[in-house]
Amino acid sequence: MRRIVSILLLALTTPLHAASPKPAIVLVHGAFADASSWAKVIPILEKDGYYVTAVQIPLTSLADDVAVTKRVIDAQKGPVVVVGHSYAGGVITDAAAGNAKVKSLVYVAAFAPDAGEALTEAASKFAPPPLDTALVPDAAGFLYVDREKVHDVFCKDRPLAEARIIAATQKPVNGSVFGAKVANAAWKNVPSWYIVAMEDRAINPDLERFYAKRMGAKTTEIRSSHVPFLSHPAEVAKVIEAASK
Repeated sequence: MRRIVSILLLALTTPLHAASPKPAIVLVHGAFADASSWAKVIPILEKDGYYVTAVQIPLTSLADDVAVTKRVIDAQKGPVVVVGHSYAGGVITDAAAGNAKVKSLVYVAAFAPDAGEALTEAASKFAPPPLDTALVPDAAGFLYVDREKVHDVFCKDRPLAEARIIAATQKPVNGSVFGAKVANAAWKNVPSWYIVAMEDRAINPDLERFYAKRMGAKTTEIRSSHVPFLSHPAEVAKVIEAASK
């Protein structure tokens, strides 16, 4: 009897091992956008128990955007999944490199340059997308998308009224970022996932497939424009959650 009581007391006083906490999710927006572009994905992830932070990168230079993203990653507690859309693929490729907190990367219709490679260098191997002829520079060298072309080249699978809001609120990007080279390539050492937007008119979908294959990413193809997080948020969230596990 004493032995049974001792076992019961030991069981009652031994702390249970808590389930491993879910990793934090860091979302990085692309050019011509801001962090609110993730507004449809964030509630899904938070409902499923993830701590989510959407980074506001300044789009003033690749170096500036990498530095801001690094600070946000460093501020997270525990493991981190880092997600980048479009231009931000280049940002997370550099910002996540060498950081032990980063457990996986998710590229959403994004650039994924190699170390020492300019952001758009690999794009020269593929037909240019319609977005290339829709860019309008201002006097300071920042680029906008022609407002009349936003719906066609950026978000064709969204309602026209929504495209008008995207056009009116777009955040310009310094044109220098597209020729800037990343110093490091995190995807070489970090497990990666890639979402190909099959109807993308901002980045050639074949270029996206090239990136995904080169990095050995687990790849999902979604019949979407350049903004699958707006037109297919549940599918995008599903891939991010898969990367978190």
